[in-house]
Parts: sequence; C-alpha cells; structure tokens
Amino acid sequence: MKNLRSVALGVALSLATALACAATVDVGGIKLEDTAQLNNVKLTLNGAGVRYKAVFKVYAAGLYLTKKASTPEEVIATPGPKRMSITMLREIDSTELGKLFTRGVEDNTPRGEMSKLIPGLIRMGQIFSEQKKLFPGENFVIEWIPGTGTVITIKGKVQGEPFKEPEFFNAMMRIWLGPNPADWKLKDALLGK
Repeated sequence: MKNLRSVALGVALSLATALACAATVDVGGIKLEDTAQLNNVKLTLNGAGVRYKAVFKVYAAGLYLTKKASTPEEVIATPGPKRMSITMLREIDSTELGKLFTRGVEDNTPRGEMSKLIPGLIRMGQIFSEQKKLFPGENFVIEWIPGTGTVITIKGKVQGEPFKEPEFFNAMMRIWLGPNPADWKLKDALLGK
C-alpha cells in the first residue's frame, strides 16, 4: 500500500511537472508562460523571440494579447489589455535603452503624430535613466490596461503614473511591429510567423 502511494505520488508529480513545462516557451534561455493574467483578463502569448544587435542577443520579448493577431494592424485593433514582456539577456545601460526606444518610436510614427508623443517619450526616457543598468534576467513589462493607460513595470515595480493616451502604447508597439522595426526577425516572431 505504501509503495502504491509512493508510485501514485511520483506519477502525480511527474504529470504536474510535465504540465508546468508545457505551459512555457523557451526564448533564448528565458521561460515565458503561454498565458498571463492582466486586469482579470486571460492573455495568450501571441509570439516571442530574441532581439539581436549584430550577433549579440540583447533581450527576449513576448507579446500577450486577448486573441491571436498576425499583423501589426490586428495587434493595435485587438481589444482589451495587452502586454509586451522584455527580459534582458545581456547587461545594458538603461539610459541607452530609453534612447533606443525613443528612436524606435520616431522611426515608426508618422510625423503628424510625433508632437503628441513627445511628453510621454521624455517621461519614458526618465523612467529608464533612473534604473542605471538592466542586467541579464531582469525584466520589464509594457502593458495597456483599458481605462487606466500604459503601465511600465521594471523589475516588478510599477514606474509612476500610467500614460493615459492609447496612442502612446501603440507607438511603443511599433518599435517592434512598425514598418522599421528594431529587429525584423523579432517582428515576425512576435506576430507568430
């Protein structure tokens, strides 16, 4: 009887481990969950990939949406909360990262929309410059929460007040999904291609 319980317990633990492993995706050595909860809404991993700069891995990224989207336009139009999760794969100066994000927004936003984004971009640059450095394994998240705005969380800590304008979140998403993305292979990976 004791052996039977031990075997049953072992099978149960193996099954639980297998289910837990099946619920993650390995992206550059970083485990991303297949699903996430945001504002009591279930999000599904739309796609994930690694951002390369030359031959170096910079970070792993995962895009979570309420439903699958295969084009940037579908991502923007998807209702409900959204999340971009970034986990560093190498050390990076946070001020430099903030500048790269600002350049990414500039490269992918129509000129007529840029003037509305400048206050948010300045604030975002300040948020990242306060971090000094991000190290391998450290994470930050950019989330759109309807009725609240864009929330940036770095190392598990929410950074200031939300950015209220939906245009700001969409501009941030165009860094990776716009016509001049940071990394074309990452764009395809985030769109599940």
